[in-house]
Parts: sequence; structure tokens; C-alpha cells
Amino acid sequence: MDWLLTLGVIAVVLPSLYIYTVSVVSTRFPTLYNKRICLLIAHPDDEAMFFAPTVLALTRPETGNHVKILCLSSGDADGLGETRKRELAKSGLTLGLRKADDVFVVENPDFRDGITTSWDAAKISSLLCAAFAPQHLARRAARSNAKAKRNGGDSDDSNSDTAPPTASIDVLITFDAGGVSAHPNHISLYHGARSFVGALVEGKPGWTPPVDLYTLTTVPLARKYLGFLDVLGTLASWALKTAEKKDKKHPSSLVFLNGLAGNNASITTAWRAMVTAHRSQMVWFRYGWITLSRYMYMNDLKLDRIKGR
Repeated sequence: MDWLLTLGVIAVVLPSLYIYTVSVVSTRFPTLYNKRICLLIAHPDDEAMFFAPTVLALTRPETGNHVKILCLSSGDADGLGETRKRELAKSGLTLGLRKADDVFVVENPDFRDGITTSWDAAKISSLLCAAFAPQHLARRAARSNAKAKRNGGDSDDSNSDTAPPTASIDVLITFDAGGVSAHPNHISLYHGARSFVGALVEGKPGWTPPVDLYTLTTVPLARKYLGFLDVLGTLASWALKTAEKKDKKHPSSLVFLNGLAGNNASITTAWRAMVTAHRSQMVWFRYGWITLSRYMYMNDLKLDRIKGR
């Protein structure tokens, strides 16, 4: 019977420690305030399966953030594209987005949903530029024209551009180079996002881009299915990244934890975003994911520091 007592103590102590940790992280750890934020995903349900803790934390009214979701495919591999777009909008509202219009889904043959398909980083970058920094495209075209004139013997100096780069978003959040699940669509977003942010300071050595790029940390398989028990590994990883450089306006690392119950920023809300909103995707193995995956409970994000060159 001693082992039953031990299990009982563990069943009480571990969740209690996690709940306490959630309260500390939510009040004392760095976060983002008053930012225009875009979550860049590949498929409807990515926002709930992988980024729910992030979206729930950053959409809290007291943060003053405006969060939008940009999805580069409708996930139409099984012919459910229209259904999945509606599900994504419903999930976004469940996770705290202000309105359904804050969810955008791209329908483009260049970004077809596929487990064996990589997307062109340059095309992703161009799409992001058109959406969030169209003036950059105009300046790049002007520089190209000026270069052509110089090569033709014209002494036009109009390519000198000292104006600071601007964008209609402050923060872009997406997958890291591992894509969490090694899905090539996820990995493509990382390379496309880096290309976009780098393009904003192209030809401006040492300049800092107007958009901060945060990427979701891919963890080893041994940690992926620990649920809330991965909190120690997550906090240790966060501490190592944060030690790199302390900057309150641009934290080098962010960590967001879902509570176990009791408020909107909780695992029950994240579950509801999947089970209630993404009904078409709730096959049997999804229930295992939403129960055991640490990404339903916690996210740690790293700032990719990109400089002009």
C-alpha cells in the first residue's frame, strides 16, 4: 500500500508545483506588450496544436497586443479546405483573437499542403513583404531601376536610401528550423520568415529590422510527450537563452504556460480550440496529442536576431 500512497502524493504535488510555476511565469517573466503580432502557420489547427499557450498569453486584454493569424494553406489535402478555414476562424476566437477577420488563409498553388512538399522561401518572403511591408517592394524596385541606369552610364544616385525600414507588424511568430514535427511545410515557414525579416534591412549593414522574429523551439521526442511535466526542461532552456542578452523591449526568449484550469489561459481552453473548433481533424490519435503533448501546455520561443548586411 505504500506505493499507492506515493502515487497519491505525486498526483497532488506535481500539479500543485506546476500551478505555482504558472503563476510565477505569468507575472514575473518577460512578455510582449502593445505589439502588432502575426502568427504564421502552415495549416489550420497549427495554432491550437502547437501555439495555443502563446496565443492565449499574447491575446490577454491587459497586454494591449493585437494578434492576427496568417495561414499559408487551407489544409485541403483531403478536400476539406473550406471546412478547415471556418474551423480556424472559430479556433482563433476561442484562443482570444479579437475578431474572425484577424484570421487570413492564403489560397495559392505555390503553398500546397503536403507532408513531402517544401515551399519556396523566396515566395514566402515576397508574400510577407506584400502583406506587411509593400513599401519595401517599391524601394527594391527603385534600387533595381537605379542600378540599371548606372550600368547604362547614367549617374543617377537615387538608390541611396537612408529611411528606416517599416512594417505594419512588430512581431512575427512561427516554427523554428526543426518545425516541431519536421513537417517540411513548417520548416519552410521558418526559412521564408527569416528571408522576409532580412530583406527589410537588405543593404543596410548593422541595421535592426522593424519586425522581431520569434520561433517555437523544437524539443527532442523524449520531451515532446511529457505534458506539463516538461516544465523544468522548458524553464532551463529559457534561462539559457535569456542569459544571452537581456532586453526588456526585445526579450531574447519567451516562455508561456497554460494553467491546468480556472481561467481562459488554460489547457481546457486549448483543448476546446481543438475538440470544438477543429472537429474535422479530431481522429483518435489527436486525442493523444492534446492530452500528452507539452506544446498544449507550454511554448518557449527564441528571438532570431537578424541584422542588415
